[in-house]
This record gives sequence, structure tokens and C-alpha cells, in this order.
Amino acid sequence: MAHARALRVGGALAACGVLALGCTGGGGGGEGASAPSTPKASRSGSADVGSAGETGTPSGPAVDPARQPGSAAQARALIRKVIADPELFGPDVVPATPYESDPSRWAVLGENCAWQLRKLPKDVLATLTRHFDVPTGGGKGSMRLSATVTVHRTATDAAWEQATMLEEALGCEEQLLRPGERLIGLTSSAFGRGEGGNVDTEDSLLESGRCSSDARGGPYPYLWQQVTLGSVVAAVSACGGPGRSADEVQRLVQEPLARVMVHVQREIGPDAAAATGTPEPESSQGASASGTNGGA
Repeated sequence: MAHARALRVGGALAACGVLALGCTGGGGGGEGASAPSTPKASRSGSADVGSAGETGTPSGPAVDPARQPGSAAQARALIRKVIADPELFGPDVVPATPYESDPSRWAVLGENCAWQLRKLPKDVLATLTRHFDVPTGGGKGSMRLSATVTVHRTATDAAWEQATMLEEALGCEEQLLRPGERLIGLTSSAFGRGEGGNVDTEDSLLESGRCSSDARGGPYPYLWQQVTLGSVVAAVSACGGPGRSADEVQRLVQEPLARVMVHVQREIGPDAAAATGTPEPESSQGASASGTNGGA
């Protein structure tokens, strides 16, 4: 399940201080695409996140403004270059059916903590969510994964998307993804650049809890992580299955997201042209993108 978060900030920054501070509370993950009516928020995706007091060393300029997409066509092209495919997750991951969301819509969390699809808001140039399955095997049940990339018109718009997730997290400890599918016991954390080990992205949000459905049973471990770089917001989520550990769920969220953000930095970073030969990270630790909620 993947989620794009749209723009209603309400009191998120006031409630949590600033994005650089870790926040915990009821949080959300929805599945589907990636913005609200009178809705709480919209979403574009057991982390070893460290504490809000830990600090990394922020790097220099993260993006080259001239390289960020300025049109919907450019945003769609960028998304196609960087969004995860099954191979990025690993050999055991296959496309789900449906594989891709409707790119003209994204998921919005309403006041009743239920997700619904709405048209893209004006601040979003393009978004896309892909869905994946980890088939049953080795005595373990199947898992569901999602990956979302959203390109906003400005980096400020992307930052507001992150802020709305915090407001939502404080208000919806349980969420209805669709009839018969729920997220429960959700908690969230947020880390700005230089906080909680996040040195690669401008903001990193994590949401963990349990997922359950009438069809798949549960509850199972659930994790969603979303990060921003410039005007780009990327998220990966995973809902476990029978016999699947929280560590498996964490690995299938953080490692693929780290690789996605390497691709994003290559495309819009200040040294993008020279970065094409840079090796990808083997894993993503903490709140760093080399190390973000969407429902699986």
C-alpha cells in the first residue's frame, strides 16, 4: 500500500516542534496511490532509527534547483527513472495485480481515518505507486509491498506533505485502508537532516504498527518510511505475513528506499552528472534514506 500525503498542516509543526524532532503517537498508513477533502492528510509509502538527540553531519546542497522537474511531463519522466521495480527489492519480489496506481489520483486520509482516492492537488506535478508481492515460500506466508514517488512543484510543497503526516500520525492510531484491511497500533517518528542519523535527505518519516485483512489474516508487522529530497517525496511500505519477522519487514522497506534515493540524487543532485558511477548502498540504517508510510 502506498500513500502520498497531501496538504493540510493544521498543527503538525506546532505539535511536534519541527520536523527535525522525533514524534510518536497514532500514525497512519494507507494503501493505494499517492492528497484531503476535509481529510486529514494524504500520503505519497521497527526501524533502527536511533534517538532524536543523535545528530549526523549534514552534507552540502542536496539538490540542484535547475535539475528539479518544472513540468508534469518532466516529473513523470523522473518518476519512471527512479521508482522501485521488483528487481530493486530482490529476487523473491514480483509485481502485484494491479501493479501501478492511477497516476491522476492519490490516497487521502479522511477525518474518519479511512483512506480514499482523490484527484491530485495543484501542488503535485506527478505521482506513481507500484505494488508488489513476496510469494509464500520457505514455510512463510506472503507479504505485500508498495513504493511511491511524488514530485511537487516546489521543495516547500514537499515539506508540507511531510508535515501533514505528523498531524495525521497524532490523530489516527488505527486506519482503514479499504474495506476489510486495517492498520492498527501505529506510531510515528520524524527526523530532519542531521537528526536521528538522517544525513542524506531533508526529512525522514517512519511509521510502524500492525496490518491485518479479512483475506490475509493478521495482525502482522507493518512499516512505512517516507523521505524528501528537494521537491521529490519517496516512500516504501511493507505488510508482513505468517512467519515474517519485523526485521524482514524493515529490510524490505529501508534498503529499497535507500536505493531509490540514490537514483533521485543522481538525477537532481548538484553533482548528478558525475554521480552515475556511484555504487548504491547495501543497506539503509536509521532514519537516513541511505538508510520513509504507505500501506503495503
